[in-house]
Amino acid sequence: MIGGQVIVGYTDDSGGRDALALGAAITRVTGGELTVVAIYPPGSPGLAVEAQASLANAAVNLENVPAEFMAYESRGAGRGLAVLASRIRADLVVAGSADGGAHGRIQLGSTTDHLLHLSPEAVMLAPAGYLPPDGPTRLTLAYVHRPQCDAAVARVAQAALRLGVPLRLITFDLRTEDRGRLRDDLALAVRQAWEDSGIEAEAEVAEGHDVAGAVAAAEWLPGELLVCAASEDAQPHRVFIGELAMKLLRASPCPVAVLPRGLA
Repeated sequence: MIGGQVIVGYTDDSGGRDALALGAAITRVTGGELTVVAIYPPGSPGLAVEAQASLANAAVNLENVPAEFMAYESRGAGRGLAVLASRIRADLVVAGSADGGAHGRIQLGSTTDHLLHLSPEAVMLAPAGYLPPDGPTRLTLAYVHRPQCDAAVARVAQAALRLGVPLRLITFDLRTEDRGRLRDDLALAVRQAWEDSGIEAEAEVAEGHDVAGAVAAAEWLPGELLVCAASEDAQPHRVFIGELAMKLLRASPCPVAVLPRGLA
């Protein structure tokens, strides 16, 4: 199950603290192991010392949550987190929003952009100012009828079952396709979730003139987690987020996880 070994990319700012809080909340529920990582560039002993100081601050913020702390040298933070995730066999990389974004929304920076296009493991991003509740309340999979989404249904259904939370399969209708066909596709996905896990998923079609409007039309619970499948253009066992999913990520009011291709 995703969340058995979690890496948090930590920086000593609001985005880093949001990521830390989210990573800690996930491992608290899953019982997984948490590794907090500060990346620094090679040939920079002063920045290596700063990375260690950042990790000390992270330990204070975590209070009694058990974790490993690691300063890691890499030419890029996204690349370093991706390499380290493979090295220690983490199954989830958690990062926060870049500075300058709206409160409650995800703002991408160079680190998160790299992760969303090359990470070998699932990536979860925290909205700016995110305060996680005691635990997740529902998993929502953004569903369209294509191979990567169909494969993700079983994986997310199993995760919802193990976490003891409801599963919602949601299709965002931008009023460009046949609504009846979208509902038929969604019904088949609900049936697949039941056959794979025994969980009865909710099904919803949210309409809007654009992605932001469709997201706003849907109900979002405190503690909700949104999951997206990788693009069909992704390399095997790599995250790659397409244009539509990128818009969805930016409009989401809750944390978003993107699965690598071939995970399910």
